[in-house]
Amino acid sequence: MPEKVVVIGAGPVGSLAALYAAVRGHDVEVYEFRPDLRDPETVPLNFAKSINLALSERGINSLRQTGLKDLTNAVLGETFPMHGRMIHTRKQGQNVREPQLYDARGKSLLAMDRTVLNKTLLDHLESLPNVHLFFNHKLVGADFKNHTAWLEHHTPSSSSPTETEIKFDLLIGADGAHSAVRYHLMKFVPMSYQQEYIDKLWCQFHIPPTASGGFRLPPNYLHIWPQDNAMFIALPNLDQTFTATLFLARSDFAQLDASSTVVEYFAQKFPGVVPDLITEDALRTQYATNQHLPLISIKCSPYHFGAAGVIVGDAAHAMVPFYGQGMNAGLEDVRVLFDFLDKHPHDRAAALREYSQQRTPDAQTINDLALRNYQEMATDVKKPMYLLRKWIEETLDLYVPGAGWATQYSRVTFSNMRYSEVREAEQRQARILNLVVGLAVVSLVGSGFWFARAGGVQRVERGFWKSVCWAARGMNGIVRG
Repeated sequence: MPEKVVVIGAGPVGSLAALYAAVRGHDVEVYEFRPDLRDPETVPLNFAKSINLALSERGINSLRQTGLKDLTNAVLGETFPMHGRMIHTRKQGQNVREPQLYDARGKSLLAMDRTVLNKTLLDHLESLPNVHLFFNHKLVGADFKNHTAWLEHHTPSSSSPTETEIKFDLLIGADGAHSAVRYHLMKFVPMSYQQEYIDKLWCQFHIPPTASGGFRLPPNYLHIWPQDNAMFIALPNLDQTFTATLFLARSDFAQLDASSTVVEYFAQKFPGVVPDLITEDALRTQYATNQHLPLISIKCSPYHFGAAGVIVGDAAHAMVPFYGQGMNAGLEDVRVLFDFLDKHPHDRAAALREYSQQRTPDAQTINDLALRNYQEMATDVKKPMYLLRKWIEETLDLYVPGAGWATQYSRVTFSNMRYSEVREAEQRQARILNLVVGLAVVSLVGSGFWFARAGGVQRVERGFWKSVCWAARGMNGIVRG
C-alpha cells in the first residue's frame, strides 16, 4: 500500500533514496535546504563543496538496483575511467611517474563530478508523477512518535521564513554530516555519537587543458604526489581538465598563509605541478580564493527510531575521503535499507532495526579504513614492502583464484562484500602471510646452517635459533590474534 515517504536532503544519497521509494509506488516528498542546484543562478554554499567522486562498484550497483536502466546509463555516460594510481615522485633529480593499477584483473574506478551526478538524479526524480521536490526548506523540528515534521521555507523575496507542518509515514534523513534529522532523532533514541576533525584541511585546484585542448597528464589515472604529511591529488574530467586537491596539516596551511610561499612549497613538494600544470599566478589565486576546508569523521548508532525515522549517508557516518568510499557507501546505504524494507513489507520497525544492526558495523569499518588509507596514499605507495605485498596478493588472485585471495582495496572498491567482512578477510590474509614469511625465514636460516663452513657453525647455529625464537613469537601472536 502506498505510504508517504519524506526525504530530507536532495543530494545524491537523498535523491537516490527518493527514487527507491518512488519506484515502489510511495508518495514521496523531498525537502532541501539549498536552492535547486540545476538553476544557473544557484551559487553553491561553501559547505556544499565536495572533492570529486570516484564511483565504484557499490555505487554503480545501487544505481542499477533502482531498476531504471536509463538512469544508470545516464550516470555512467558522465564518468571517466581511472585504471589506477599514477605516483609522482622525484628520484635522482628527475621527476618520475610510476603507475600502479588498482586491480589485477583490470577493473577501473570512475571519476565523476558530484554536481553532475546530483543533477542527473534530480532530473529523473522530477520526471516521476509521485515525487514532489521542495527547495529552500529547512527542517526545524520533528516528532517521530507522532510522525510530524516542521520546516521553514526561505525565499529571497521574504525577510522572514514561513513555517510548514507535514505528516509522514517514514522520514529518511540524508542531510549530510551536520544533519538536522540526526539532531532531532537523538531526542527520541539514546544514540551513541562520535565526531573527529582530523588534523588535515583540503583546498581544491583546477588544472586546465593544454592550449590544444588535451589533457596535461595521462588521463586514465588518479594522480598522487605523496609527501607523507602532505598530499596533492588530481582526478580527470570529461572536459580534459583535472580537479586537484591539496591535503595539508592545519599548521602547515597557517605557515603558507603567513609566508605567502605557496609556489615555492609546491615546487619543493610536488614535482611537475608548477608551472607545467598550474601557472604560478593561477596557483596563488586559487590558493587564496578557494577555501581551506576541514575533514570530519562521524560515527553514531543506532540509525533509526521505531518505524518512523532513519538516517543514511553522511548523516549516519561521514568519513574522510581517502578511500573514495563516502558517496559509494551512502548510495549503498539506500540499497541495503530498501532491501530490508522489501524483506519486511508489513513490519517497518523490524526492517529499520535490521538495517541499523547490519549497517552500523559496516559503516564504522569503512570509516576506520578511510582514516588509515591516508597512510597508504601519502606514504606506503612509495615503499618497496607495500609494492611487494600488493604483487603477492594480486598474483595469488590471478593464478590461484580458488583460494579466494584478493587485496583489501579490490574487495572494498570492486565488490559488494560487506565492509566488515572485507576487514575480516584482510586480517586472515595478513595472518597467513606473516606465517609464510616466518616459515620462509626459518627455512633459509636452516639451509644456511647445513651449508655453513667449518668454524662458522656455532655462529650460524646461534643465528638459526634466534630466528626460530623470533618466528615462534610471531606465530604465537598470530594464533592469539
